[in-house]
Amino acid sequence: MTDTLVTFPSGSLTERATVRFVDVDSGRQRVLTDRTPFHPVDHGWPDQGPDRGTLDRGGRSAAVLDCVVGATDGTDLFVGADVPVRRGEPGWSFVVVHTVDAGVLELAAGDEVTLTVDGEYRAALSAGHTGCHLAALALNAALAGRWRKTPRTDGLGRPDFDGAAIVSSRIEPFGSVDEYRLGRSLRKSGFDAAGLADELPALTAAVNATLAGWVGTGGAVRVETAGPALIDRREWVCELPDGTARIACGGTHVTGLTELGAVGVSLELGDEGQRLTMRTATGG
Repeated sequence: MTDTLVTFPSGSLTERATVRFVDVDSGRQRVLTDRTPFHPVDHGWPDQGPDRGTLDRGGRSAAVLDCVVGATDGTDLFVGADVPVRRGEPGWSFVVVHTVDAGVLELAAGDEVTLTVDGEYRAALSAGHTGCHLAALALNAALAGRWRKTPRTDGLGRPDFDGAAIVSSRIEPFGSVDEYRLGRSLRKSGFDAAGLADELPALTAAVNATLAGWVGTGGAVRVETAGPALIDRREWVCELPDGTARIACGGTHVTGLTELGAVGVSLELGDEGQRLTMRTATGG
């Protein structure tokens, strides 16, 4: 078996596909196809949830209840957090696992099916994900003066606070929630968090001002891929006044900043100043 070919990076919402594998687990069918437009939950960094939609065959339709990354050695299928190897491991294939209720469709390897994604829900998640990346870059810019050492930089050449401190990210329809750890390792890297609580209103205003300026330019957004397979590297690319921003990303995105309307953030400190939460919302 080969890696699943994915078309969601180009914005595809429907594909004709061939079933490669079907099994039943706890009353649900797990269906693998040769290609898919569905964005699956990543097993390593599950920030963006699964697409919604349907799997159709012979005039009958089944709702896709879940969609996750899996891996198989040709004998066993491992799904989500149970995947035991890294992408590209010799002898393993990385696949998109679609879950539907058992008994709705009679499926077997070799069947031709149609996979259709809910376009409105995809658009909402895409807006949330693009807004998330923009906010991360704007936060990096606002915090650039707090570094005593020169850390790794982001795609715009600024200190990459987001990359150094992030512990989790959750993409929501028209928004996101990012959690950052302001602990000892970050301080050793040269970040100065002193007085951050008092400066939080000014920091929030600076981030939002940068976002407003960027969104107002209507810059183009695209996903560049190294190939069509699930394991191939993908990058979010956005044209901004400060330059062309690039972030490694396996999610879905809008095609231009005008699609976002407004983008704004709120910032909150917790855990006695050890955790920063950034909530991002787009105009929807």
